[in-house]
Amino acid sequence: MPEIELSAGTVEYEDTAGEGPVVVLLHGLVHDSSVWRKVVAELRTDHRLLAPTLPYGSHRRPMTRPPTPDLVNEMVAEFLDRLDLRDVTLVESDCGRAQTVAARHPERLARLVLISCEAFDNYPPGLPGKMLTLACRVPGGIPLMVRTLGLKPLRRLPVGLGALTKRPVPDEIVDRWLRPLRTDPAIRRDFRHYGTHVRRSELLEAAQGLRYFDRPALVVWAAEDLMMPREHGRRLAELLPRGRLVEIRNTRTLIAEDRPERLASLLRWFVAEG
Repeated sequence: MPEIELSAGTVEYEDTAGEGPVVVLLHGLVHDSSVWRKVVAELRTDHRLLAPTLPYGSHRRPMTRPPTPDLVNEMVAEFLDRLDLRDVTLVESDCGRAQTVAARHPERLARLVLISCEAFDNYPPGLPGKMLTLACRVPGGIPLMVRTLGLKPLRRLPVGLGALTKRPVPDEIVDRWLRPLRTDPAIRRDFRHYGTHVRRSELLEAAQGLRYFDRPALVVWAAEDLMMPREHGRRLAELLPRGRLVEIRNTRTLIAEDRPERLASLLRWFVAEG
């Protein structure tokens, strides 16, 4: 897997290096680029797909600067600049950093896709988000969280992956996501620092900036999402000047896990027609 040295540390990323439109895929907390594996398989023949693993707890290289949401925003912008990516379709699921990147750094973006993500005042999102924040603040909370999620019979709990997907994520993928937090104290320090430096006003500020994002934007929302309020999808689509909303049934937050073929089809259509 290629790596790039950014000002905050080394970031691993996947790059299909193919011809076609450039699509950058951003993941959520305690996931890595593999959350996009099924979507990448659908689109790799006619798109160049890049998926960085951000310092959200499943990264394998500790950061040289303690990560915060604001720092990750700058890392994403730096990633686009350092790789000289132009006319990018920036796609994000679960987390909300792409909203701030689009509002502050629109110069390399051609399109924006927001998929069932943190928005407005739902930050941290839902019960799982609040539990993650609590785990970061309580001594011993992160190891306890990782041990709990590491138990296969408990992975479908509503405070864990059960809130994110309607279908079980393969155990080997969940093990991959949890391994860095389970085995590396430096990764736990990164995750704790990120979780204790959330700025509750960030996404409210981003929403104001999105009013001026004048490129095509697609909001894709899970109709059965347990974490991200359905009305937030409508609100995001309405405030974006060129926003469109598509709701997908029979899925929760991680549409890339539950309905990857449908999501890939939407992305292909939007990149071609948006």
